[in-house]
Amino acid sequence: MAGSVERARHWRYTELPGVDLLRASYVEKRFVRHTHENFVIAAIADGVEVFHHGGADQYAGPGALALVNPDTPHTGRAGVPEGWRYGAVYPSPDVVAGIAAETTTIRGTPGFVTPVLEDPYAAGLVHQVLRAVDEGNALAADTLLRVAVTRLLRLNGGPLPQRAVRTAGGPVAARARAVLDERMADPPTLERLAADLGTSPFALLRAFRTAYGMPPHTWLTDARVRRARSLLDAGTAPAAAAVAVGFTDQPHLNRHFSRIVGVPPGAYQRERLGGLGDGREDGAVGGQDGARGGEDGARGRFGRRGRKNVQDP
Repeated sequence: MAGSVERARHWRYTELPGVDLLRASYVEKRFVRHTHENFVIAAIADGVEVFHHGGADQYAGPGALALVNPDTPHTGRAGVPEGWRYGAVYPSPDVVAGIAAETTTIRGTPGFVTPVLEDPYAAGLVHQVLRAVDEGNALAADTLLRVAVTRLLRLNGGPLPQRAVRTAGGPVAARARAVLDERMADPPTLERLAADLGTSPFALLRAFRTAYGMPPHTWLTDARVRRARSLLDAGTAPAAAAVAVGFTDQPHLNRHFSRIVGVPPGAYQRERLGGLGDGREDGAVGGQDGARGGEDGARGRFGRRGRKNVQDP
């Protein structure tokens, strides 16, 4: 993998509504435990990514895809000293459900069965989606995305299990989550939250972990970053977004935002609102948190000159 500079670009393309896009090259970056509202479809171009998912470390190398369903806790880090380089698309549940209804026989809510799939062809399709966006080719980008998602669902898709919590502490955990969501900027202590819900702190902690895969304070940080993203997408300044969601200041937001999203909030907002949806690069955003750069994810085999013809999945 050429060089060791960490780069990342997180953006949207107006012609692909409901889909986030990412190119990144990381060496020392470590993603803390977090979730996404959308699906994660990450195609590894070089190196190895390790991510904790479903109680175990998962490994994805060149030609493999890391696949994470919405609201599924996971982490991320390099699996080799040189890090990993990848391109990713994040389609919304509605986008995936629409494709599944048209092209598969999956009943119920569609999702991915296993978190890693070895399929160089599907990985190449993801890189081609990003290349088409770079070129401003909306027809190709939309077509390739649909072909890629269809192929992945046919190879590794199935109905997602019902998320209803069946443990005795499930209702308490759900009520605690609602309180934290409502009081995001001024949350109670664990002791106060447990007392208000008629339980003990450790009983609440166990119930919350069982229901949502992380303790309440970790879930709250994740939820704050999610809400900050929505505010940034709406044009709120990073400093104001930080205070609105309960962080002490913008540096506090920067730290957590970068550890979950992969780029600083300022760079994230510039890409999302700065009119760069046509794929043009715009220099560095600096430091370990990455730089907007020209990682195309698959030059050569799937690059501008070496692109394979697209076939039906």
